[in-house]
Amino acid sequence: MSEKDLSRRGLIFGAGKLAVGAAGIAALSSGGFGLLSNANAGVTPAAAGTWPWPYEKLDPAETAEIAYNEWYRLFCGGAVISSVFSQLKEKVGGPYKDFPTDAFIFLEGGVSGWGTVCGSNAGANIVTNLIIGPRIGGSETGMLMGSEMLQWYSEANMPIYMPKEPKVKEELPKTTSGSPLCHVSVGTWMKASGKGLKSPERKDRCARVTASVAYHLVELLNQWKDGKYVTEGVVPATIHGIPAQDNCMSCHDEVPSPPVYTPPPAPKA
Repeated sequence: MSEKDLSRRGLIFGAGKLAVGAAGIAALSSGGFGLLSNANAGVTPAAAGTWPWPYEKLDPAETAEIAYNEWYRLFCGGAVISSVFSQLKEKVGGPYKDFPTDAFIFLEGGVSGWGTVCGSNAGANIVTNLIIGPRIGGSETGMLMGSEMLQWYSEANMPIYMPKEPKVKEELPKTTSGSPLCHVSVGTWMKASGKGLKSPERKDRCARVTASVAYHLVELLNQWKDGKYVTEGVVPATIHGIPAQDNCMSCHDEVPSPPVYTPPPAPKA
């Protein structure tokens, strides 16, 4: 794949051709990639037990404050989950009472310190998929809102949210990662700031980024609750023919090129 193929412009253009929406989701769920599994097609909330889980609107700023402070206990992924679910535990009860939020501390550092997807993005996807769930055949899926969060994170000038009482008082540099990956996001900021991984500034930067993600996540969930949410999420693999993000060439000289997929012939009537 060329840099042009992996550009966001190409991604959005390809998404437009796929017409992601009711028809697009149906195509994804029945296609060869299996990225939106049709195993859940036709499953209603009642048939699926308590999933999707009920949601009540939250205050984005209050959620961000919780996420910021929880970062110092659970780090990025666990903090995003806790910021939403701790409030819903009080507002809704039910499944949120028994959810093991602390178990997701492993999302720290891009999953157990491996620098893969930023834990705040992973935490946001856990939240969207538990609350929205799979609605195959429609445009509302937790996976697509999660994908929109990944794209937003990649383009945002982070950190955005300023906590009420930051642990580091000085103004921190802002950077745009161009990627949802932890090592790219943190590395870009460390290079711009000159601060090391264990510095108080780097830690507070990640806490503020986590708060920023939690804030925007609740903004989208509130829109969804009001029936006003229209997803901007796409699944990059449907554009590139391989699971990918749209800036691979910024780090890699080459990436695998998938073979051309030829769908099987339709069964005879």
